[in-house]
Amino acid sequence: MKVSDWLNSRMFNMVHGNNLVYNTCWEDPRLDRVALELGPHDSVLVITSAGCNALDYALEQPQSVHAVDMNPRQNALLELKQEAIRKLEYEDFFAMFGTGTLPNAESIYRQKLRGGLSNWTQAYWDRWIKFFDHPRRPFYFRGTSGAFARAMNLYVDRVIRCRRWLNELLNAKDVTEQREIYDKHLRDRFWSNMIKFALGRDATLSMVGVPKAQRQQVDRDYEGGIVKFMEDCVEAVFAKLPIMDNYFWRVYLAGSYSADCCPEYLKPDNFQRLKDGLVDRITTHTQTVQGFLEATDTKISRFVLLDHMDWLSSYRFPLLESEWQAILDNATPDARFLWRSGGLRTDFVDRVAVNYQGQKTELVDLLSYNTDLANELHEKDRVHTYGSFYIAGIAA
Repeated sequence: MKVSDWLNSRMFNMVHGNNLVYNTCWEDPRLDRVALELGPHDSVLVITSAGCNALDYALEQPQSVHAVDMNPRQNALLELKQEAIRKLEYEDFFAMFGTGTLPNAESIYRQKLRGGLSNWTQAYWDRWIKFFDHPRRPFYFRGTSGAFARAMNLYVDRVIRCRRWLNELLNAKDVTEQREIYDKHLRDRFWSNMIKFALGRDATLSMVGVPKAQRQQVDRDYEGGIVKFMEDCVEAVFAKLPIMDNYFWRVYLAGSYSADCCPEYLKPDNFQRLKDGLVDRITTHTQTVQGFLEATDTKISRFVLLDHMDWLSSYRFPLLESEWQAILDNATPDARFLWRSGGLRTDFVDRVAVNYQGQKTELVDLLSYNTDLANELHEKDRVHTYGSFYIAGIAA
């Protein structure tokens, strides 16, 4: 490993090992619900991130949802959401996780929420419940991804001064109006040399969970590299896809969700369904995917692996192989696997070697891909920051 790569890896691990990185999920569960086809007998493994999508999957009423993450702060966030669903009324819950600002958050936390949390989670929120109690800096401007979002908003408001046009775009009635606003008022202003320079730095990308290995994949596969990739992604979101229900971008551009543009778990009827028992189908596990699978007797039928294999593909390939071995050892015969990548392809997955039913094989010969559905869904992705999306099962 080069010295520069080692330093970048240390910086990335420092950011991820000491901070709440994701305060909201950055994967579109609308696609996942179609791809997963969850039924009442399914057990789901999902990397926790901010827990939004674990709650979304629970609304589909699978048997269980296992949220697994190496970062205990991410699981602490999901635990807090679960306990808030159990103990708060909808108005306070939406204020906390919809607008990101709950007056008297600390007293409400200590009176109603703290007692139902695990010891580690209690200790974390004893210190950081103030994230929810600041009228000018809501929860969605907290954590490393929130700090990045806040910096982008300062850039919009104080440097390029185009908040008016951004608000008009967020409230546009259709894609035609979006395209007109973006082309006329936003594109040339936003993509200054300063922002291109910042978005091309590994230090900036680490704040939003993009490791160097993922950045290198994009630089390799995408003409113009990662900055051009991001520029095209932003254009797709703002000028090609309907923005009306794009709560992923709205929350980071406005600092809060709105009642009609928010994740499913924040809607009144779904909140009540979760409170009535569905929230208890979710368990959190501070562990690696491999560690969790090697310690459980549960067979898993649906795996949502996000983009974390990008992280392992370059310098930790043996860990990727041992993880897939654990996945297949615990997968049901009809298991389905979902993952995303910053790159345009994940050839490295095909090279993973495993033992399956007594034979040594590579995943290229073991997995069956639903490429047509994956490509169709990927085009509709409201987040639109991933290079590719995959749906696979075990070949018959």
